[in-house]
Formats: sequence, structure tokens, C-alpha cells
Amino acid sequence: MARTITAGTRPRPLGRRTDAGANRWVVLVVLCVSLLLVALDATVLHVAVPSLTEDLRPSSTALLWIVDAYPLICAALLILFGTLGDRVGRRRVLLLGYVLFGVASAVAALATVPEVLIGARALLGVGGAMIMPATLSILRAVFPDRRERATAIGIWTAVAAVGAATGPVLGGFLVEHYWWGSVFLINIPLMALILPLGRWLLPESRGGGDGPWDVLGALMAAAGVLGAVLGVKRLGAGDPLLALPTAGPLLAGAALLVLFVRRQKRRAHPLIDMSLFARPAFTTSVGCIVLAMLALVGLQLIAVQYLQLVLGLTPLETGLRLLPLTFAAMAAGATGSYTLRRLGPRRMVGWGFVLTASAVLLLVLMGQHDRPLLLTVGFVLLGFGLQTTLFSAYESMLSEAPPESAGGAAAIGETSYQLGAGMGIAFLGSVMNAAYGPGVSGVPGVPDSAARAAANSLGEAYKVAEQLGGTAGAALRDTARHAFVNGLHVTLFVSAGLLLLGALMATRLPRVMDCPPVPREDLDDERSPRGERGGDGGPGVDGERGRDGDPRIAGAGAAGRELPAAGRGKDTARVPATRGPAERAASARGGH
Repeated sequence: MARTITAGTRPRPLGRRTDAGANRWVVLVVLCVSLLLVALDATVLHVAVPSLTEDLRPSSTALLWIVDAYPLICAALLILFGTLGDRVGRRRVLLLGYVLFGVASAVAALATVPEVLIGARALLGVGGAMIMPATLSILRAVFPDRRERATAIGIWTAVAAVGAATGPVLGGFLVEHYWWGSVFLINIPLMALILPLGRWLLPESRGGGDGPWDVLGALMAAAGVLGAVLGVKRLGAGDPLLALPTAGPLLAGAALLVLFVRRQKRRAHPLIDMSLFARPAFTTSVGCIVLAMLALVGLQLIAVQYLQLVLGLTPLETGLRLLPLTFAAMAAGATGSYTLRRLGPRRMVGWGFVLTASAVLLLVLMGQHDRPLLLTVGFVLLGFGLQTTLFSAYESMLSEAPPESAGGAAAIGETSYQLGAGMGIAFLGSVMNAAYGPGVSGVPGVPDSAARAAANSLGEAYKVAEQLGGTAGAALRDTARHAFVNGLHVTLFVSAGLLLLGALMATRLPRVMDCPPVPREDLDDERSPRGERGGDGGPGVDGERGRDGDPRIAGAGAAGRELPAAGRGKDTARVPATRGPAERAASARGGH
């Protein structure tokens, strides 16, 4: 449905830089490098855990927090900083995130006690929460044309996949040749380079909210997400659902999130426009992101254990085996815009889910022995299918959100990603444990206490088998390997079922990719040099009025505005009705 917008609607000033249209592809490079650092840091530490444990000697609880502090804090603060960027400026929040990320990386690399490392990882999470939604909302701002934006989002999602997949490879290389702290030091020179580039090249943009920022609501959202993710992670670690450390955070987090939603519906100036969830395409896209990550992140962790513990590969060799997945994801991102225009969101997300499910079912053929060709084909299909799904879901979600709500929408998407990943680890980890545990019981010559310890994980079973030695130890080792592979097959079937459920969910997405034309005035504004007036006497960066007295905001196109310049007589342009509450309430009027 379209709405006629006339000169009576005045957009919000956007900031001092207005040449983002000419430099938008350079801006995309800066944003992608920012995202690459955050994605790398999410996985680069995994292969350094053994070396770190030997050096710092953390307790089991401290080690858990060293690994989890970063994703927990990052997930909890995404909504807070995403909506704050809409109010105070997305570029400002992003640059502050760069500084925090660099400082925290230095502290983490030089940590000598576990407590310092935990604090540094938490500070990294704060920086990551500033960076992640800001990159996506600025991308939404500098690419007002949906065709170009689809290409940009394809590149953006591919970079995220590259960062997550190459983290173990890079981490394995650094740990083998240097020490565990080097996995953090690689951030510092990159941040030293990207901070001045970002300050110079990135445009400033803000949302359309004129009211006060809801501090209490932001804190409620942060605490609610933190509780939910923490409870889910405890489930993934094997804690009982009804245990207080698991049920307490889950119930508290759910209650706070319900109160947050009710508060946003009542406020005149909400942090997040809850009417977004009334749009089927937006809600379905968010659901597809959650389901894709739920089905696959836990599976990825189990696959890494298979490569290392069953096939006996080193961490570096494991990372190299996963590279085909990375290259396939890059290819899907590079061709995503073209595919989306040809297929439309519904078929692209649906067939992406189907292709990923097919890859998962193909991997059921994995067994006790290494089959490199099978793994390569399976990982290629997996990477291409997953990237296709996530790309189209992110693109549909962001295109459904109005430009003034880009930060909030980006935060919702990233929070959905994190929640889906946490639930995937918990759910598929539980499926794996339920299928694996009974398989190691009743081994001849193995005491019941040893069998219970071996049922915790395959790695624990290997330790118990080594302690037992002799025939009983060898029998336990072989039985545990067979039980793990059988459990992996069950987990693959469950994951495939979730992915096919996602294909059914995708039927609620639009059939075609709607690409409304960007008004000529927006394109002219994008091409105007910084500080100059437009060709018809529009203002520079200070937002002054044009010669006929109407408000003119130069460079509005750089923030994704889809409104015509004022003062055009009775000319109007038809654009999608994706304005904020204040703009939707503005009455249309003619010229002078």
C-alpha cells in the first residue's frame, strides 16, 4: 500500500556528512571490516581454550565465563545501543564501539589472571554491541535503493560468515606459532586503521524519534535478553530445566521482555516501533533467522567435535576443512542480489532452507572414517544454502523497517541471531546428549561410575578410557566413538526437520521483491558535495531553509529518506508507507 507524501512532511536533519551517496561503496568496505572483527572475535578464542587453560589455570566456572562473557553481553546490549544510535547518531556509537573494542583487546591479550580476562571479554561484548547494529543501520541509510541495498547486504552477510568461519583457522595458526593472547592482538592494528577511516568516511544519521530516549526500557530489554540467553546457555551446558540457575534467568528474562513490550506499546516515543511485528514479512524474516541459527549453530559445534575427536584432526586442520563452507557463503552473498530479484524473498528463503536441509541429510553419510569429498560437498551446500537463507531474511527484514527505525530493526535482527544460536546449542546439544549417553552404558569391564563420566561427552570418554587402559579402555573408546556418530546422525535428522519447518514458514514472505523508485531529489542530494547547496538552492549541512522558505535537508538520500524535496508546487511522489509515527500523522498539503 502506498501513501502520497507532500512537502508538508519535514524529515529530521541527518548530520554533517552528506556525500555518502558518492562514497557509499567505500562506506560499505569500512562497515564490512568492522563486522569482520566482531565476527572473528566470536569464534577465534575457541581453539585457544586449551592453551589459555594451561597458562591461567581458571576454574571451570571462570573458563565458562571467559568463553561466554562476550556473546552474553553483546546479545544483551544490542537493543540498547541499536536504539541509542537512532537517537544520538549511529556513526557516533560505532566510533565509540571501535575504541572500546581496541582497548578491551589489548587488556585481554595481556591478562595474567582469569578475572581480568573475563572483564576484558565483557568489555569486548559492549564494543561488539555498539558495532553490530550500527553497521547494518548505516548500511540501510546509505543505500536507499533496494536493489543496491540487496547487493550491499549480500556482501555484509558474506563477510559475517567469513569472519565466523575463518576465526578457528586464524586462531589455530596464531596459537600454534605464538601464544593464546595473540588472538586478541590482531584486533589492535585493524582498529587503529579503521577508526580514522570511519571518522572521515562514515556519514552520520539518526532516526526520526523526537522524544526522550527510554533509559528504563533499554535497561529492561538488556536485562531480559541477558536472562533469556543465560538460561538457554545453561540448558546447552546440560543443566536441568527446572534447576534454579536455569529456570531463574529464563523466567526473569521472559518476564522483563514481556514488560518491555507492554511498555513500548504504551509510550508515545517508544524505543522500538512494535507495529513492525504486525507486518508479516518483518515477523517472518525474524523467525527465519532464529530458526536457521537454531538448526545450525549447535550442529556446527557438534561437527567440529566430530572432525577433531572422531577423525583426529588438529584445530588448524579442522578450520581448513570448514573453508569450503566459507567460500560457498561468499558465493551466495555475491550472487544474492541477482537471485533475490529473480526468485523473490519467498522462494529464495524457502529454497535456501530446502538446500540446507539437503546438505544436512547428505552429512548423515559421515561415519567412523574420513570421507573428504563427502564432507566438502556437504559443507559447500550447507554454506550456500545457509547464506542464501540468512541474506534474504535480513534483506526482507531491513527493507520492511522505515529508515528512522533502522537501528532498532538491526538490533532486533542481531538479537534474533544470538537467541537462535543460543537455543540451537541448548536444543541440539540436548538431542545429542540424549542419543549419545545411553550408548556408552553397559560396556564390559567398565565400572558404573566410569560409564557415567564417559556419558558426559566424547572427550570425557577418551579420558576415562585412557585411565582404565587395557581391554576395557579400548572397548569404551570404540563404543563411545560409535555412540557419538549415532548421536550425530540423530541430531542431523532433527536439524533437517527444523530447516524444512523454516521452508514452510517462508511461505508468508512476499512473492516478489518490491523495488519502489528512489525520488530524483534523493539521488541529487546524495551526489551533492559536502557543505554545498543543491542545484535548486537547497541548504548545506546546517539544514537551513531554501529560498522559498520551505525546509530543505541536503543529503537526506544518504540516510535512506524516500521523500521528495519540499517547495515543488503540487508535485508529489508515491512511496511506501514506511514513515514513523510523527510522519504518518502529518497531513498532506499542496504547494504555495
